[in-house]
Amino acid sequence: MSFYTYILRCADGSYYTGHTDDLEIRIGQHQSGALKGYTHDRRPLELVWSAEFASRAEAMASEIQIKGWSRKKKEALIAENWGRLKKASVSQASPAFGEALRLRSGRTEDKAMVTQMADAHLPPLIILVRPQLGENIGKAARAMLNFGLTELRLVSPRDGWPNPDAGPAASGADIVLEKAQVFETLADAVADCQHVYATTVRKRGVTKPVVTPEEAAREIHAAPGRSAIVFGPERSGLETDDVALARKILTVPINPEFGSLNLAQAVILCAYEWSKGQGQALASPTTTDLGVPAPQEELDGMIAQLEKMLEKAGYFYPPDRTPVTKRTLRGVLTKPGWNSQEVRTLRGVWSTLADPHER
Repeated sequence: MSFYTYILRCADGSYYTGHTDDLEIRIGQHQSGALKGYTHDRRPLELVWSAEFASRAEAMASEIQIKGWSRKKKEALIAENWGRLKKASVSQASPAFGEALRLRSGRTEDKAMVTQMADAHLPPLIILVRPQLGENIGKAARAMLNFGLTELRLVSPRDGWPNPDAGPAASGADIVLEKAQVFETLADAVADCQHVYATTVRKRGVTKPVVTPEEAAREIHAAPGRSAIVFGPERSGLETDDVALARKILTVPINPEFGSLNLAQAVILCAYEWSKGQGQALASPTTTDLGVPAPQEELDGMIAQLEKMLEKAGYFYPPDRTPVTKRTLRGVLTKPGWNSQEVRTLRGVWSTLADPHER
């Protein structure tokens, strides 16, 4: 049986990446609108790239990795331009993707690039054990997608799955919910993972190494293979048997007199720490250009204008304090490092105060 990873170009120019075991049927579902989610309101859609894999795990791994790529990387892959793809820094690709990636023609390309890909690491899985409320699952999914994590596994959710309360709480993180997998036991959910972290505020009688979210994130970025971060039920947390399955315990440093974190808060702390090692994969707020500081001549003109106004108003009194007061005033006005536009604005304010006109 074959599995496929694919990229669709949406009507708005964005790209959607998915995986399936039947490419023709899945693309038809996207194009007909049968699949709710990201592509539903972005039709018509065009299949622009696909790759065939021998296992679902490989297809899913490549999907997760491509989702984290920039638009430039995706377009290089679509164009089958391996040179551009190298230059676009593909070192974050997954091991499975590196070993199995084939173009639609079926040929394996560029051995050096495949070796480079094979040295990279997968994002961690988020596993929720016996979650109680669909709303909390949705909030956890939202926290995951905020920081670039998309693979969610659920172990015996109390109210079954899918849960209608999860979608609204996810606030648009539909892709995480759509891809969520359900397992009967935690052992099944972590069977393909080499590194398992159990989140708990106490060891529960199990002796294991204890790490913080920051330390766990560094280990996940450095270690090959799959990593999983496991969270327990909202009310009681992980049981001792659950913690016993983990390699390490992950504990958030917290106020010892009030150590209460809700599920989404715990997930977002771990996801954020992992995201810090992703560099360009996540966006920061746009930097605002503050402008070049105004030349001294402009500052002197502004200060002189204000001093003239203040002298006329009788501000400098007693006269013997005038030099000290002017130095203090100059210090206040030069401290912020005004740019030319700000100086012009302030001089406009001074002028209006000196000769006010009602409008």
